[in-house]
Amino acid sequence: MRIAIGGIRHESNTFSTLTTSLDDFTIERGDAILANPAFAAPASDVKLVPVLSARAAPHGVVERAAYEALRDEFAERLASAGRIDGLLLDLHGAMEVAEIGDGETDLIATAREIVGPDVPIAASLDLHANLNPDAVAECVLMTAYRTAPHRDGVETRWRALEKFIAIVRDGRRTVTAMVKPPMLIPGENAVTDMEPARGLYELLPAIERRPGLIDASVIIGCAWTDSPFTSTAALVVGEAVAANAAARELAEIIWAKRAEFGPEVETVPLAEAIECAARFASGPVFISDSGDNVTAGGAGDLTIALKGLIEAGVAGALVGGIADPASATAAAKAGVGTRVTLDIGGRLDRVNGRPLRCECVVARLSPAGALVSTGGVDVILAVDRRPFVAPAGFADYGIDPTAYRIVVVKQGYLFPDLRAIARGSIMATTPGFTDLDLHRLPFRRVRRPIYPLDGRMTWSASG
Repeated sequence: MRIAIGGIRHESNTFSTLTTSLDDFTIERGDAILANPAFAAPASDVKLVPVLSARAAPHGVVERAAYEALRDEFAERLASAGRIDGLLLDLHGAMEVAEIGDGETDLIATAREIVGPDVPIAASLDLHANLNPDAVAECVLMTAYRTAPHRDGVETRWRALEKFIAIVRDGRRTVTAMVKPPMLIPGENAVTDMEPARGLYELLPAIERRPGLIDASVIIGCAWTDSPFTSTAALVVGEAVAANAAARELAEIIWAKRAEFGPEVETVPLAEAIECAARFASGPVFISDSGDNVTAGGAGDLTIALKGLIEAGVAGALVGGIADPASATAAAKAGVGTRVTLDIGGRLDRVNGRPLRCECVVARLSPAGALVSTGGVDVILAVDRRPFVAPAGFADYGIDPTAYRIVVVKQGYLFPDLRAIARGSIMATTPGFTDLDLHRLPFRRVRRPIYPLDGRMTWSASG
């Protein structure tokens, strides 16, 4: 049995004015794809045929030329792969391409044209996927992550491969049934260690054990991708009648819990978040600058939190960090210990911010940027958009986050390595491309009515 493997992964934030270029993608070909632990040990009679795998961090929409270059190379390599018994795609599920639209739909359609109507296609997904029914209909299996923050990437890909091999080997005629409750849920409102998401994901193993079923997924969706396919979804794989019935049942359960989704930590405006953090006896207390969340496509260069800390006169605070290569370069030229006037941030997200003029002392330099101090607050000036999701990220600047009382990070929910060292965690409802207040964002393409934009609406999986 020969199974081709590859894909293009991207979570696109359509509210961002920035774009994702070809240079933003990490591209793997050939044996580099098979280095993924999920693909290391298939059954002895299975040969995995690597095609092309490309991924980029969450950002603005993918430039058409970038996507087409990746898609066309993927298509060429797939066409040259020889006879295959199946194609497993490694996707995110929320890729939006300029002038094309839904990237997964286009990629799956391209693959189908190459492999023909009889070769089965499967896909692994992020749980923050937005799915076009046309793309889902082409796949005999789709399965998604079950953790947010994500901890099960390898497990999900392995589950997809293992179940797909079984489908192909047994010649089973499976479908991926999808029912989409019309709901927009910011990722920070669906942490899978907390209710109601935890309870929803705990339902999946029992559903999969039902006669005629193989797999089940709860899709949260990516609320910052404004597309006709943006919403939650229930996915169930198996025999058509059983899968469709279970998907309707699961979708009704998701819908019934719509008002229960919310952040896992105290979520307040920035000024209140700073006041709350300052009351902790020791740190680090992390404040999430949620509107400028780089892990969901935020620009990463808004200075709203920095300005708030300076005005509050907070001591022992760190902003980690602001994407500003120009200021980092200027700090490097000035040298450690010198005073320099910098216009920090506000160059990428010009919708929600502008540069903040600061009198700074250069404290530390590294290849990744600079650490400066201004108004009693330390600020990491990064040479690129980067999320600080673990202590190792701070270490690139010679910084120990546990030495600070308050640390501002440009993310939403804290990732596991920061949770492990946090004395407290507070979500600040700041503006930006990843604003948690969806009513403040200019949605134009989502299908209406949709909750919570259209508050008192009703919906049923039975139509």
